[in-house]
Amino acid sequence: MLIFIYHQKTYQLYRLQNNFINSFTHELKTPVTSLRLYLETFLKYDLGNLEREKYIRYMLNDVNRLSQNISSILNIAKLESKSYKGEFKEADLVVITQKFCDNNRHLFQNCRIDIENRSGNPVLYPVDIPLFEMMLMNFLTNAVKYNHSEKPEIRIVFQKIDRYLKIRIMDNGIGLEKKDIKKIFKKFYQVGRIENMSARGSGLGLNLTQNIIKIHKGKIDASSPGKGEGTTFTVLLPDPPER
Repeated sequence: MLIFIYHQKTYQLYRLQNNFINSFTHELKTPVTSLRLYLETFLKYDLGNLEREKYIRYMLNDVNRLSQNISSILNIAKLESKSYKGEFKEADLVVITQKFCDNNRHLFQNCRIDIENRSGNPVLYPVDIPLFEMMLMNFLTNAVKYNHSEKPEIRIVFQKIDRYLKIRIMDNGIGLEKKDIKKIFKKFYQVGRIENMSARGSGLGLNLTQNIIKIHKGKIDASSPGKGEGTTFTVLLPDPPER
C-alpha cells in the first residue's frame, strides 16, 4: 500500500511538472514565434509607414504578453515561497482602487468601471499596496479580455460584513459554467475554448490573485449565473487581520 501511494504521488508530481513545462513553453514560444514572423516581414518587404506602425503595434503586444507571462511565473514563485514578507501599510482601499483605475485608464478605454463604497466611510485596511494593485490588474484585465459585449462593465463594491471586509468584482463578461468555477484558480487552467485566440491568457492570473489574497489572510471565490451571464469574484478579508 505504501509503495502504491508513493508511486501515485510520484506520478502526479511528474504529471504536474510535465504540464507546467508544456504550458509554460507554449506561452513563451507563441509570442516569440509571432515576433520572429513580424521581423522577417520587415526584412523581406519594403513596408509603408502605416503598415510598419501596424506591425510594430502587434510586436509590442507580443512583447507585453511575453513580459506578463514571465512576471507571472516569477511572482507566483515568490508568493508561494514561505520566505516572502510583504510590507503592509494601512490605506484606504477605495482611494487606492480609484487611483489605480485613473492611472490605467488607457488600458481600459472602452470599459465602464464603477466603484461603490456601501458605508460611505474610508475603507482602511493594512495591505501590501503593489500586490493589491496587481490583484486589481488581474481582475480588470480578465473582465475586459473575456468579454463579448460592446462595452465591458465592471463594478467593484466594498462592504463591511461582520468581522470581514467584503470586496466584490462583478463584470458582464463571458461568464462561467459550474464545472469551471472550482478550477479557475489552478495554474494554467483556461476556461473552455476561446474564439478570439488573441484573448488567450496564460492561465496564471487568477492563481496569482489567489496567492495575493492568501498572503492577506483572506479568501476568494467565484460565481456566475452561467455562460454569457458575467462573473462575480468575492474577496473576504478578515477584520482585523490575524497577523
